[in-house]
Amino acid sequence: MMNLQSLEQLENQLQLDHFTNEDALELGFTIINYAKEQGTSIAVHIERNRVPLFTHLMEGTSDENYHWLFRKKRVTDHYNRSSAYIAERFAQSGTTHTESSLLSPAEYQAVGGTFPLRIKNVGVIGSVTVAGLTGQLDHDYAVEGLKRFIDSN
Repeated sequence: MMNLQSLEQLENQLQLDHFTNEDALELGFTIINYAKEQGTSIAVHIERNRVPLFTHLMEGTSDENYHWLFRKKRVTDHYNRSSAYIAERFAQSGTTHTESSLLSPAEYQAVGGTFPLRIKNVGVIGSVTVAGLTGQLDHDYAVEGLKRFIDSN
């Protein structure tokens, strides 16, 4: 995993000017196409204001991946930080989110893969979540998709 400073820098760097329903569709397809380029199968879920705008499970994924989308997403909803950031913050304290938070591990998993959608001068308005690979790769796919989406707009 990356260090806290790098993760925080990414969150500050990858901010949006706006985020519409159509943007969610475009971001979702951007991430799916990236996974196809990599020859991998993932699940993707995008929300704005806790309203689902895009969910897709590629061939080769399962309902287990679907459940992981929401376990990771709830961490970002709770802390307004990437799930990787929260995992690293607990790790640097010598513990884990599961051991030391008061949140149910069945509902909340601080594992890389959810990245906050942040509007410039507004704040976090939603999240993009990837599941199906390792926590690090899920995080990397969400970040790469968001970078490509921002670059294309």
